[in-house]
Parts: sequence; C-alpha cells; structure tokens
Amino acid sequence: MGNHPIESLMKTAMESIQQIVDVNTIVGDPVESPDGSVIIPISRVSCGFAAGGSEFAPPDDDKEKGNSGGTPGQAPPLPFGGGAGAGVSVQPVGFLVVGNGTIRLLPVDSNVVVDRLIDTVPDLLDKIAGMFQRKKKASDDIIIARD
Repeated sequence: MGNHPIESLMKTAMESIQQIVDVNTIVGDPVESPDGSVIIPISRVSCGFAAGGSEFAPPDDDKEKGNSGGTPGQAPPLPFGGGAGAGVSVQPVGFLVVGNGTIRLLPVDSNVVVDRLIDTVPDLLDKIAGMFQRKKKASDDIIIARD
C-alpha cells in the first residue's frame, strides 16, 4: 500500500499545521520592560486534524466491455476521492513576568483578586514564621538575662 493518495493528503495537511504552530506560538518572544523585568507571553494551542477517502468501483458497463485500464495480471487502479482538513486554535493564557528576584504568572482571564491572594500566601506565611522566630529569640534572650 505504498504511495496511496490518502498519504499525500495527510502529509500536506500535517506540513501545513507544522508551519503554523511552532514553539514561539506557545511561549512567545520575551520583551524587556523599562524597569528591567522580562515579560514572556504564554498561549494555549489546540490542533485538530481529519483525513478520509474512498476508492470507487468502476461502473458495471466498463467491466462488461473489458476495459481494465491496468497492466495485464494486475487490477486496475480504482478512482479515488478524498479530503483532509485541519484547525488550529490559539488562546492567550497569561504573561510570565520575571524581575526583582521574583517570577509571577499574570493570567489573562481569571479572577484577579483570588490570584493575588494565592500569590501572597507564601510571603504571608514567611512573615508569620519570621514573627514567631523573633518572639522566640526575644523570650530566650530574656531567660538568659535573668540567669
């Protein structure tokens, strides 16, 4: 089954998709802002692909007339009909911001308040832990000073 017409259809469609979608479509080119931060756009890419075809039997009157259309001892090539299609969807997800010693993802479409809260939780936990450590150290110093 080498070199069947459906192979050509599929190859053409896949090459077209490959030309449209590359790595820079998903993770865009970085842009440097005036404050030194680097902003990288992030997107979601979805692809769909379909191909199909069918070979048709020759009409009955060609069989009766003896029109084989092929080489002796080999079945004639049957008429082929087919098609292929593809679709690509690119949706922006957010921006990755690298700067000031932090990395943050700024989403394009979501609840910004909830995202900000989630982003601040680690910093808040670090501050609370630091407060407890300072209180413990201060109480240890007081105990040492009494002795």
